[in-house]
Amino acid sequence: MSRIPDSALQVLLADNPWLTGGSGLASDRFVPAAYVARHMRLTADQRVCLVVGPRQAGKSTLIWKTLLDRGQPFLYVNCDELALRDALKSPALFAKALDDLLPPGTAVFFEEVQRLPEAGLFLKGLVDRHIGRPLFATGSSSFDLDARTRESLAGRAQRHLLLPFSLAELAPSLNDPPALREHSLDELTDKLTRYGGYPTVFTSDTPETALTGLVESFVIRDASDRFQVRNPAAFRKVLELAASQIGNLCNYSEWAAVAGVSVETAREYASLLADAHILRLVRPFVGGKRAEITSAPKVFFLDNGVRNRLFGGFAALELRPDHGALAENFVFSEICKSLGPVLDDIRYWRSKSGAEVDLVIERQGRIDAVEVKAGDSRGRLDRSAMSFIEAYAPRRFFVVNSREHPDTKVGKTRVRFVKPHQIAHAIVRE
Repeated sequence: MSRIPDSALQVLLADNPWLTGGSGLASDRFVPAAYVARHMRLTADQRVCLVVGPRQAGKSTLIWKTLLDRGQPFLYVNCDELALRDALKSPALFAKALDDLLPPGTAVFFEEVQRLPEAGLFLKGLVDRHIGRPLFATGSSSFDLDARTRESLAGRAQRHLLLPFSLAELAPSLNDPPALREHSLDELTDKLTRYGGYPTVFTSDTPETALTGLVESFVIRDASDRFQVRNPAAFRKVLELAASQIGNLCNYSEWAAVAGVSVETAREYASLLADAHILRLVRPFVGGKRAEITSAPKVFFLDNGVRNRLFGGFAALELRPDHGALAENFVFSEICKSLGPVLDDIRYWRSKSGAEVDLVIERQGRIDAVEVKAGDSRGRLDRSAMSFIEAYAPRRFFVVNSREHPDTKVGKTRVRFVKPHQIAHAIVRE
């Protein structure tokens, strides 16, 4: 084992006790007893199975669960360990060391792979050498921001984006009888709308405290260390301003003035937050019509809890002036978690005459539209919805409101009235 320094070998042996006859598959303690099954399914082929996403979304837990379910030993490589980083510089030498250390076909799991100085090139080297071992890796959101990494891993990685828990993932854990299930789903929706779906927050007895730690770790550690933001205070201010304006058009000039930075810097911060999967900048739907406004994006957060920690607090929904905005943001985040991040697209629609539709979804060559109402729509469409249907004849138009109503049709468009917990399933499954 001369190819791996003694210090690195000692770390590997400590993290993988099965290598020296220890019991267990190297610590199933990384998978909680009350594990929530994710909808994402991971498989290994000749490429790296790479799971990226925001901090504490459950990336490592998902890979641990996947590998433990295989029932075969695997090598856990924690790239946060300095001793291992020094040893993971040459793909060729590391591949040879694996042959000396592991049985043929043993999977390798690289945790926090972005910590390696040349992570993309290292993984590329392993894939190109066809080492005959399933490769799994987690990477932070910033791992995707490196252009050299994206180029190195082109065609060599299955990239999976993991976001916080969706309602569809949590709903199966409800064990209520049918008569009470609808009530429980409404309560779960309320909890996610207020506190979001980050695993550490959702399972915490003190979710507000957990969210404080999560937000601070992102602003302080990621902004300063990983993203090299020179003015963390201004970065945080832009983040707070975005949180105060969910569902509205981005006002970069206002953000810049309040944060004390240039308009271009405010745009850069917003783009960085979008790339880090904290928020999304939603572009307008044009559809070939000249009447649409096509300039500014709208801002939405991918987790309501993070948004509420930054702005708005955690009061009961019925007492909040931002109830409507929170409901719209929740529906947006649920739809994002159910759609493909590459082939599917979410936009908004606004015409010069003032007609608006909250969300327009382009999926598999078809158009659906979604309007979100905080209360009961009473089974009726408003003028904006009718204008959009007349102009574009979408396949389906969903009205998300507090009660179900019978479906209707307007021309060729099927109109459905659904509750918030039904929208993601309705869009994807039907």
